[in-house]
Amino acid sequence: MKQEAHMANSFGLQNPLELCLNKARSEFTRSDILRVIEEMKIEFLSFHYTGLDGKLKALRLPVQNREQVQELLAEGERADGSSLFRGLVDTACSDLYVVPVYRTAFLNPFSENTLGIMCRFFDRDGNLASFALGTILHEASRLLKDSTGLSLHALGELEFFLLYRPDTEDGEHYPLPMQSGYHATGPFVKNGAIVEEMVRHISRITGSVKYAHSEVGVIRNLASNIPEIDGRFGEQWEIEFLPAPVADMADDLVIAKWIVRNVAQQHGCIATFAPKLEEGVAGNGFHFHMMLKDGDKNVMVEDDGSLSSSAKQLIGGICHYADSLTAFGNTVSSAYLRLVPGQEAPTRVCWSDLNRTAMIRVPLGWQTVHELAGNLNPRGENDSLSGKSRQTVELRTADGSALIHLILSGITMAAQWGLTHMEESLQIAEQLYLPVADSRKKDFLDQLPPLPRSCVESARVLRENAGLYTRDGIFPQSILQYMIELLKSEDDENMNQRLTSMPADQRLNESLKIMHGNLHRH
Repeated sequence: MKQEAHMANSFGLQNPLELCLNKARSEFTRSDILRVIEEMKIEFLSFHYTGLDGKLKALRLPVQNREQVQELLAEGERADGSSLFRGLVDTACSDLYVVPVYRTAFLNPFSENTLGIMCRFFDRDGNLASFALGTILHEASRLLKDSTGLSLHALGELEFFLLYRPDTEDGEHYPLPMQSGYHATGPFVKNGAIVEEMVRHISRITGSVKYAHSEVGVIRNLASNIPEIDGRFGEQWEIEFLPAPVADMADDLVIAKWIVRNVAQQHGCIATFAPKLEEGVAGNGFHFHMMLKDGDKNVMVEDDGSLSSSAKQLIGGICHYADSLTAFGNTVSSAYLRLVPGQEAPTRVCWSDLNRTAMIRVPLGWQTVHELAGNLNPRGENDSLSGKSRQTVELRTADGSALIHLILSGITMAAQWGLTHMEESLQIAEQLYLPVADSRKKDFLDQLPPLPRSCVESARVLRENAGLYTRDGIFPQSILQYMIELLKSEDDENMNQRLTSMPADQRLNESLKIMHGNLHRH
């Protein structure tokens, strides 16, 4: 059976394996994967997983005979845990099993006739490896479901800069004014076709892309002591996803970052998710939207469109965890050059409706309006939709240095805490609500709890609040200690005060060193 034979009544970016097998990827079985391998003449299996750095890893397995493939799909393979989780796994007993999750199978866009598939880590006794990032998120999700009956769905807003060389020696034609790239089109943005290529690949693999657009940030002739980026121009872009169960979203986002970097490289560009690249230019956030579901029903709003008690408990839980969550969502010093006043980035623990300076924002969610296009267009016979709620709440602290599985694990633990400490979480939500009218009143803002101002401070807060994460055996102490040491190694306490005290030229040079010191962390 040829893949093309199933495309006639499909959508252009639909998952090709779903089309080949005529079933949703959530239903893929071992025999389905074997059928794909045989009928599509797959030459390599690529087992993928994330190590301690959060980046996508690969083990390439040549496809040679049916018996070999059946064994790989049933039993998985071995990997060296001491290399993937350095410092957490003893080299004397470091073997781990990597076992494929069939529903994650995809055609590798960068390697012909290669089938990729995400894996989970198991120990020698056949248990999920407790220190693996995917295991932590899996267990946090299980705890939430078992204790509340609800599941957490999330979506990520993946922001990045594409750094490129201009086509002409004197710069470029149709230059964009600084800080004016939001939703811009060609010829003012130059790399739309590259981003469309990224979105095609991510969509066909995950099926969870909502949209892509150019973002605010514009850079010209970037000054840096890093040859990789010195002299390049930059455009900021965003790829936003559709809500999915948190564990699935984490894998989708890791794959997306891998695709963004690879496509950029193929076109001679550098893609970086670094939190900050230049003073006065927007930084790269990594916002997460959350939605609580009871089965298939979004329970974030009441019938009148107001936020439900569950939604407010979710908000209260995230506020309770907020200062320690930066340990997973803001892991490099430059992150704290982004979390400053006046940058559409939060500095205080609070939530608000629509307000982009609040830590948690409640965006428009079609609560009380539906099918608005009917006000502008003729109606057809089958135009009616169900009008399901799309309400989310958005956490705006994290940036491109985030460890995706760990920040989503922390958010899930916060949600579980809020939903099981109902009165306390509702009280927190009530106390930390920021009315729009007060959002610019310094006296009011100064009363709100501050977020950490450095990696060192985030490490200290995480150590003091470790019990929020180790409870119920979800986060191993070894992972928290790893994060604490990683953050402390940035040695950035009082960084912003120190920079402010410097002469302008010295401050700029020192800021650039900090901003460009971790271009590709996580």
